[in-house]
Amino acid sequence: MIGISGSLRAGSYTTMAVAAALRGAVEAGAKTQLIDLRDYKLTLSTGVDTDPTYPDSLAALRELVRSADGIVLGTPEYHGSFSGVLKNALDLMGFEEFEGKMLGLVGVSGGQMGAIDALNNLRNIGRALHAWVVPEQASVPEAWKVFNPDSSLRDPRLEERLRTVGRQVARFASLHRCEQHFDFMKAWEQAPENPGG
Repeated sequence: MIGISGSLRAGSYTTMAVAAALRGAVEAGAKTQLIDLRDYKLTLSTGVDTDPTYPDSLAALRELVRSADGIVLGTPEYHGSFSGVLKNALDLMGFEEFEGKMLGLVGVSGGQMGAIDALNNLRNIGRALHAWVVPEQASVPEAWKVFNPDSSLRDPRLEERLRTVGRQVARFASLHRCEQHFDFMKAWEQAPENPGG
């Protein structure tokens, strides 16, 4: 399972929120990796899958997302929506990376209203990418007040909300994998006998 932070800022509260969600996924038995988009130096999407201006690191990012069973997307709320950095990363990917995946959403804001608009926009994009967006989401208002330097939260209720998102993604991803294995076994059991022995 992976978490993607839609913030490039050093000491990002968004990254801290995604890390908290991934701690919940670990509690549910998932192996996790936090993706820092700064490591990929992504260029702007041109709307095509392959473009000579795309960095080689994009293929590595696509493969990481494609191989994950579950994904947590984190974003700061900027001007009533999610970050352009995250939108660009999503535009550089598509159905191959997201279709059928469990997707959890977390957002942070500097204001008291939280990141609800950003999360609602991301929920729509998750559906457009044919991902399964889990019901639980977490919005952290006034993020500058609530995080410790080690990315833990001063408010245990907020910490629990973030962890719950990660746990839900991990659990639903596990159930989805089990269903896929069950479908394979059912098809295998109903297959005609091999006449060649």
